[in-house]
Amino acid sequence: MKITITGTGYVGIVTGVCLAEIGHTVTCYDIDKTRIKKLQDRIMPIFEPGLEEMVINNSERLSFISDYKEAYRDSEVVFICVGTPEKKDGSANLKYVYDAVQQVVECVKSDCTIVIKSTVPVGTGDNLDRVINQKNDTKRFEIVNNPEFLSQGTAINDTMNASRIVLGVNSAKAERILRNVYDGFRQKYVVTDRRSAEMIKYASNDFLALKISYINEIANLCDFIGANVEDVALGMGYDPRIGNRFLKAGIGYGGSCFPKDTKALHWLANFNDCELKTIKAAIDVNENQKIKLIKKARKYYDSFRGLTVAILGLTFKPGTDDLREAPSLQNIPILLEDGARVKVFDPIGMDNFKKIYPSEIEYCNCIEETLEDADICFILTEWPEIVTMDVSKFPFYMRNPIVLDGRNCFSLEAVEGKNFIYESIGRRVVGQSTQIKESILKSEKAG
Repeated sequence: MKITITGTGYVGIVTGVCLAEIGHTVTCYDIDKTRIKKLQDRIMPIFEPGLEEMVINNSERLSFISDYKEAYRDSEVVFICVGTPEKKDGSANLKYVYDAVQQVVECVKSDCTIVIKSTVPVGTGDNLDRVINQKNDTKRFEIVNNPEFLSQGTAINDTMNASRIVLGVNSAKAERILRNVYDGFRQKYVVTDRRSAEMIKYASNDFLALKISYINEIANLCDFIGANVEDVALGMGYDPRIGNRFLKAGIGYGGSCFPKDTKALHWLANFNDCELKTIKAAIDVNENQKIKLIKKARKYYDSFRGLTVAILGLTFKPGTDDLREAPSLQNIPILLEDGARVKVFDPIGMDNFKKIYPSEIEYCNCIEETLEDADICFILTEWPEIVTMDVSKFPFYMRNPIVLDGRNCFSLEAVEGKNFIYESIGRRVVGQSTQIKESILKSEKAG
């Protein structure tokens, strides 16, 4: 089939490449000409394992263009994969969705199926159907909601081997067309109406966000009562009614989906006079959790002024260069405002971070350089380079070896007796804090 993908972000480019992989002729369109030129030159605008290789392997069936008229003219199916950014009130901005659909309607030569992969409020598909089909006598448009459930870092596998393919359709014809589109994928379909499909996306993401915030609250209690949240999560996860995924305590969720989608659903509920207390709680817990390490650090330093702070990890999770809603974007401004010297290392995310902080912080080439002469270390992302590092490097390189691990990268046994303070999330503190605290006070007085 001739398929057009609108938007070449994570969802768009991965969807397009995977559809080309199973034999479709795919055109990826984006208004960003610079981005399209990079893709034409086989330069990936995002970091995603395996993506570049798949783009190259499918070059005969995969094209990238910035001319929307050419992109849509002969399309049988168009996937809308544009952003729905959060407005100030928490609602979703649908401008890019409506603009894209309008361009399809204007340019396509014959009947076309428009598939909404963007996360949109319930009722968007019905409204689009009503608006565009009432105005067109010569062409008929099937509107389908087909939410994505990919995760950055595993996006290709999540697409090719999806746990389910949700089809929100209002006609047998639309269902038949989408089944043909996905014929080469692992198929486990959930076929429903458009409104339910739109709700499935929000309900799924928000439930996972709830699960993360729940285990983080349990972790915070474990800090006070002396329990180990990892053992607690393990014991919970064996229960098949609960499951072990998304039960890893840390400093909160980030990325392009969970923060935006929880706020959008909360807004939608309020708009319909339906209070979602659990969603509001998940949002509040997550915002507080992101600065958990700052609060822990205050036990050792009243102020960060004049201190050297090492930051390991900038992206919201490993396996991606995405900084959206990453804890680093909340912690580093606080440290800078308080007068700290901030040194950072991230194997993938530093180029993107330089666009935000080009000169205010020091970008290091390795973990060792980051730790050198540091008074405290924050671990914000569990990159493999960090998880597998020799923990004896902390006391060797740091001036005052205090390590605050927001991702529980190391077992307590691995850091026991290694001559540094180690605080993680929901587990006991390891290290002689009184001895190091006295050393800090002496160095401050001497300075």
